[in-house]
Amino acid sequence: MPGVIRTAVGYMGGSTSNPTYEQVCTGLTGHAETVFVEFEGGDADYPIYVGEFWGMHDPTSLNAQGNDIGSQYRSAIFFTTPEQQRVALATSLIYQELIRPAGYGDIVTEIVPADGHIFWPAEEYHQRYLEKNPNGYDCHSSTGVAYPMERHVS
Repeated sequence: MPGVIRTAVGYMGGSTSNPTYEQVCTGLTGHAETVFVEFEGGDADYPIYVGEFWGMHDPTSLNAQGNDIGSQYRSAIFFTTPEQQRVALATSLIYQELIRPAGYGDIVTEIVPADGHIFWPAEEYHQRYLEKNPNGYDCHSSTGVAYPMERHVS
């Protein structure tokens, strides 16, 4: 996406230091599979990134995404500024209005401060996974409802 400098996949929100994929999959570490996104421009473009987040998965599914089941598949936003928190909460309300008529329940996404949670990068074979495995597994669980980018939060 425009403005994104770097991304990495990893684990966040749990209690185990430097967890492995195998450990996270047990559900015992408390970590969620996470994407770290570094972007330029401060928080000005943050609503665009959060809008993309809402539309790329099912934020109403508790501890699961499609056939992937477990607490590591929970929906979560780890914000780093008060503005990011405000935007995440406001856009969740907008998206909730859109998905309810499509038959979806309440959004269960955790919106929590990143402070106190370390982002642990996943193993190298997970990084840029679909570039390395073009026919590989991709998130197949979404509501099918795109977030309306024209509904910027100010």
